[in-house]
Amino acid sequence: MGAARGRGVGGVGGGPEAEAPEVAEVAAGAEAAGAAGMAKSRGENGPRAPAAEGSLSGTRESLTPGSDAAAADELSSLGSDSEANGFAERRIDKFGFIVGSQGAEGALEEVPLEVLRQRESKWLDMLNNWDKWMAKKHKKIRLRCQKGIPPSLRGRAWQYLSGGKVKLQQNPGKFDELDMSPGDPKWLDVIERDLHRQFPFHEMFVSRGGHGQQDLFRVLKAYTLYRPEEGYCQAQAPIAAVLLMHMPAEQAFWCLVQICEKYLPGYYSEKLEAIQLDGEILFSLLQKVSPVAHKHLSRQKIDPLLYMTEWFMCAFARTLPWSSVLRVWDMFFCEGVKIIFRVGLVLLKHALGSPEKLKACQGQYETIEQLRSLSPKIMQEAFLVQEVVELPVTERQIEREHLIQLRRWQETRGELQCCSLPRLHGAKAILEAEPGPRPTLQPSPSIRLPPDAPLPGSKGKPKTPKQSQKEKEQWEQAKASGQLDKLPTPSQAKGAAAAGDACPPQDVPPRDAAHQDPALQDSASQDPAHHRSQDSVHHCSQESLTSQESEDTYL
Repeated sequence: MGAARGRGVGGVGGGPEAEAPEVAEVAAGAEAAGAAGMAKSRGENGPRAPAAEGSLSGTRESLTPGSDAAAADELSSLGSDSEANGFAERRIDKFGFIVGSQGAEGALEEVPLEVLRQRESKWLDMLNNWDKWMAKKHKKIRLRCQKGIPPSLRGRAWQYLSGGKVKLQQNPGKFDELDMSPGDPKWLDVIERDLHRQFPFHEMFVSRGGHGQQDLFRVLKAYTLYRPEEGYCQAQAPIAAVLLMHMPAEQAFWCLVQICEKYLPGYYSEKLEAIQLDGEILFSLLQKVSPVAHKHLSRQKIDPLLYMTEWFMCAFARTLPWSSVLRVWDMFFCEGVKIIFRVGLVLLKHALGSPEKLKACQGQYETIEQLRSLSPKIMQEAFLVQEVVELPVTERQIEREHLIQLRRWQETRGELQCCSLPRLHGAKAILEAEPGPRPTLQPSPSIRLPPDAPLPGSKGKPKTPKQSQKEKEQWEQAKASGQLDKLPTPSQAKGAAAAGDACPPQDVPPRDAAHQDPALQDSASQDPAHHRSQDSVHHCSQESLTSQESEDTYL
């Protein structure tokens, strides 16, 4: 695994460091593009044809090789320090892009302020009670993600949905440790040369060496240390850049880890076998979604890797308008990779799914160009999201097709070399696989009473020290006079007091046996009615205790 894999993957940002002896022009044949795309996707060393200029949304890349590389670097970043000083009055849209650049957008669908405030309130309630909502109301979370996460809470919601917050809690200080460690020079040079290509028209990355590019370098370097067997893949850079637009570097790092390990496992490995396998899955699903588009691509013998590699590996971050990117990512973090498949199927269906549109796609080259320059209408936020939500492609279909394509792969190419973990379909599956830390349960009383208040079941005011002293004196007098057996013990006295609270006063015998007449005591002991009275007192006290226990249990 060499630096070549980090330089050009599936047409993602092949820059001035490309090793091709000639610049790949727009008029190049589809066969040459197909060969270059396959070489890139396999990550092989050797010449690589860079992507055509203008094919990546929000970037301007120079493809000049050789001695002009330094000048190309300057041209590819509009926001170098010297140029940024000359654009002191530049206007920035609400997403942070310079107005008029390729990343900026024109007319946007604005959510009414009152609706936005209501959504923020609902999301705050969900985030503050996340485990309860995920356990009992996951469908409601999914619906709210489809409507769009409020911008002010999007970064926090992505952390909860992806499980990045749990990862951060389970690994305190890990990112700082990786950040302070020296990285592998093999990857550091490649990462550093890729920084200026990531959304150069965004205010966060507009200045070379600015805080945005520094944080991006830290996140990507930390991942190469966290997963040295994978290293760095160029398609990870735009993923990390989008995350950094919404959260600090440490949180962005753990969200990147979740995307690479849970949502898209194996996508950024050396041989890129997972993305090739998903290309076959996408093509098979297209036959059910749009037979016309499937038949046309089959007739033209266009490999899925030629049009879907950048879509899937960058999660459409460099393909769609920015408002659509954010809405797709909201659903992607909640529902998993099926959203990526749905978006790809919707784009193919509306770009090649009718005979009228196929009239302009008579060859391989025309078809690929049609997919590279998609109509703004089908990428528009409201239209695209509605189509994605309504498209009937489920996790079960994707997994069933995955098994079919995996069997075919093994029959024709042998076993996969990348042994990545199975992907998890969305936030609920990730939470079940990696539950967050449970807080330690602390005992707490059901009923809170003031310090001087009497306990339930006691008579009025609590005993004073004088009452306790008086009872002690009575006990000593009874012991001295030999009538100790007639005097109730302190525990019996407490039981009698409890019985007196639970039963009518007339059924309760006097508490102080020392003040009773012995004759009255003897006559009472021979009276059957007296025994019945004592039995009723005992029965009543037992009922009282039982009801008290049931009340405590309920509370």
